[in-house]
Amino acid sequence: MITASIVKELRDKTNAGMMDCKKVLTETNGDIEASIKLLRERGIMKAGKKSDRAATEGIISARVSDAANSGILFEVNCETDFVSRNDNFQAFVTEIGDKLATSDAKDHAAALAIPHGESSLEDFVKEKVLALGENIQLRKYERFDAAPGGVVTSYIHLGGKVGVLLEVGTTKPETASSASFQELNKDLTLHIAASAPKGLSRDDIPQDIVDAEKDIFRVRLLEQGKPENIIENILKGQLAKFFAESCFLEQGFVKDPDITVNQLLENKGKELGDTLTVTRFVRFGLGE
Repeated sequence: MITASIVKELRDKTNAGMMDCKKVLTETNGDIEASIKLLRERGIMKAGKKSDRAATEGIISARVSDAANSGILFEVNCETDFVSRNDNFQAFVTEIGDKLATSDAKDHAAALAIPHGESSLEDFVKEKVLALGENIQLRKYERFDAAPGGVVTSYIHLGGKVGVLLEVGTTKPETASSASFQELNKDLTLHIAASAPKGLSRDDIPQDIVDAEKDIFRVRLLEQGKPENIIENILKGQLAKFFAESCFLEQGFVKDPDITVNQLLENKGKELGDTLTVTRFVRFGLGE
């Protein structure tokens, strides 16, 4: 039996109509993931546009060292927007950030185990649950320690709803202090926040995701009556478009879509007389 709650869950994830959701759920015997794929194959839900965010509130925050050679990005969740705007909760997030910034924790597990007072940071979070009466979590944590010549930049958007941490490599010490280079890094973090790339380059997109996209494109082309002998050529173009939309270096730059991010880096490198390389980035979306 397809219940109203599972139909609502699929609608929340896909923004598809109620009747479309109910129909595909019936066809897949209530399998959410199979239903999502079916909706995409039928063009009812656009690729990459599904809304699969958890219903959580909170704040995403960042810290970058004065030398810009290391930085952290973290997310603290609560249950309601009311609590996230509470001065007590915001001071709590600031205290966590200060503690994380002075630690050498490399991952989320290490961050939770950081000593805090007579216990750990994890216990400190649990104590706040009792104080605020809501489920509070240090849900995500990322740390970048830059390679020699690397510069770390952060950006927080929408008052803590989106956060970005970026590392860009240089080959000349003077580049890091250049206003033009600093403006570039700011623009790159803005781009990541707005465009939400799935990876840095094609190598970062898992093969199973690529294969799933090919399957979806193939089903659509067959339904359109395209001959088998030309489908493979069409698929190459469809995948190229998918990579251009998904890979950071291939995306059209948000402030000038006529050039790719990779071209922007090359142009700025020539201007500065340096070779600029985006080493890595991470983007947090609240509740994702």
